Amino acid sequence: MNKTLILAGTLALAAFSSQAMAGQAFVRAEAGFSDIDVSYGGYRESEDDSSGVIGGGYWFNPNFAVEGHVGSLYNKYLGYDEELDLVTVGVGVVGKKHFGNGSTGLFVGGRAGIARLTAQVREDTFDVVEDETSVKPYYGVFGGYDFNRNWGLSLNYDRRKANFDGIDVKVDTFSVGGEYRF
Repeated sequence: MNKTLILAGTLALAAFSSQAMAGQAFVRAEAGFSDIDVSYGGYRESEDDSSGVIGGGYWFNPNFAVEGHVGSLYNKYLGYDEELDLVTVGVGVVGKKHFGNGSTGLFVGGRAGIARLTAQVREDTFDVVEDETSVKPYYGVFGGYDFNRNWGLSLNYDRRKANFDGIDVKVDTFSVGGEYRF
């Protein structure tokens, strides 16, 4: 965990270095669905749910950025005031290649980093919250269109994994994203 914090701090400091000031900060919102596969002792189950992730970061140039994100990948009502949530928080790097003039037009890219997934069960009657966390690498690919220097849309695929006390979880998220750069 300390290595993750050191990496995040180093990337944040690099974003404010004098060389980085030529780039652009950005915010991104993604909405889609997650396919969650759960495996335990030979038993396997899969379920889909809607997802929403918000993030931001800094483009050092049109091809390289650092990013952070937070979002909900899964939410299910379990009955009688109980809910199960799967939440992600992560930090990583992004690479992007444009096929248009300058920083506009069609693009493809990829991202990778470290994500902390938290499985949380909430019981509202007695205000009880129980959660488990897992920190593992994540990766993803995306393609889309930048309409101008400040605005673009993308289709995204991301893979996150977690292990909660011997329960293996794989989350494949497919989403549509909008990014504003300033």
